[in-house]
Amino acid sequence: MAANRKRIIIGLGLFFAAASLAQQYTADGEFIVPADYREWIFLSSGIGMTYSNTPNAHPSFGNVFVNPSSYKSFLKTGKWPDKTVLLIENRASDSKPSNKDGRFQARRTGFEAHVKDASHGGWLFYMVTEDKGSAKPFAKQEVCTDCHDKNAAVDTTFVQFYPTLIDTAKKNGTWHEPPE
Repeated sequence: MAANRKRIIIGLGLFFAAASLAQQYTADGEFIVPADYREWIFLSSGIGMTYSNTPNAHPSFGNVFVNPSSYKSFLKTGKWPDKTVLLIENRASDSKPSNKDGRFQARRTGFEAHVKDASHGGWLFYMVTEDKGSAKPFAKQEVCTDCHDKNAAVDTTFVQFYPTLIDTAKKNGTWHEPPE
């Protein structure tokens, strides 16, 4: 009886541990956007954070979330552990005549994910369309990694845009002053 109870408890523990993983993949290796990402730690929101030089009258918002266990680890060490997922929820922006110059968030348009997973090669980037929910790694990884290697404040991530984490990175000696 005690042996069966122990197996059940271990089985349930493994089940819940697997269910809480920030990164999950389809059978063919596509990163799946976690259904519970809105329960994660919110890091920041930006508007018009684009790589395009073309002006946009309707810039999009990007809301950045990180899985809770990686956030807790970062607060202790100033480093992102393996299995970190930084997820950007992209949303269209809109305005109304009653709001003179302001913009607000509208419909969700997709996701970008920056995932640190040693079992998949380390840091990888994923662009997930709104209608799909999963994606293979971005085909032009070098475009992302070149920019992030050159401009990121901490471990290929743009911590300089997450004000609540800057002091932690500096205190832990992981901060690298990004170029202007």
